[in-house]
Amino acid sequence: MTELRCRNATLPEVSMMLDWAAKEGWNPGLDDAKPFYQADPDGFFVAETEDTVVAAISVVNHSDDHAFLGLYLCLPEYRGRGIGFGLWTHALAHAGDRTVGLDGVPAQEANYRTSGFILAGRTCRWTGQFERVDTGFVLAEPGDFADIAELDPAATGVRRDRFLRAWLENGATRKTVVLRKGGEVTGFATARACRTGCKIGPIIAPDLHEAEHLARQAAASIAETHVTIDVPASAEPFADLLAQKGFEQNFNTARMYRGTAPNALGTLHAVASLELG
Repeated sequence: MTELRCRNATLPEVSMMLDWAAKEGWNPGLDDAKPFYQADPDGFFVAETEDTVVAAISVVNHSDDHAFLGLYLCLPEYRGRGIGFGLWTHALAHAGDRTVGLDGVPAQEANYRTSGFILAGRTCRWTGQFERVDTGFVLAEPGDFADIAELDPAATGVRRDRFLRAWLENGATRKTVVLRKGGEVTGFATARACRTGCKIGPIIAPDLHEAEHLARQAAASIAETHVTIDVPASAEPFADLLAQKGFEQNFNTARMYRGTAPNALGTLHAVASLELG
């Protein structure tokens, strides 16, 4: 094999990675590249040979303690040559001694275990329809960030302020709705338009029914009715509720960690993304 070069990816190359992910059926958000990249500009990597990019991966450092691995991709014609694993090793060095999480396909669990990753649970993807709602949603405002930045780590066990600042920025294809009680934000959910329909996540709410309310309002905020929600195993009651509403489970991923897994609370009803956690 000709010489392989591993290096940091540019923002346009992160967009390319998401195009690859779309071809694999992952249905990424229409505008995921910018908030992904802003979470950690040094956390995206590509492998190239003969000046052609042939593989990609992300290892995003959310904090001094936690990182998340995703977008692990290799062009079909270059698989089976050790290219992906070489890039994997190169990228994981970026995390240092941080705990690293990932959502991987179950068929690769054994491979991930050889790199020190331990199964902590499952993330299940649910897809269905919400009826159209045109009013009633409350959009997050810049002044809400302080409240949200405390709700998120309490729910997920991970402090990830850089990611949240980019993820929560309201735009044409992405909006965040909030619950307010007594002037305080008590829950929030982000909806983003995807190649097909929309995805909603994270969903952080005090209870099951407020989580459903936020999900419906988030979908309404971007005028979408076809909805995908990635539900962690810890939120099984919310998955049951979605099933009762006619949602169908498409697949599940293995949530694994190298290092000490974070402690999440019962307020997390849906993860933000399978790529950044």
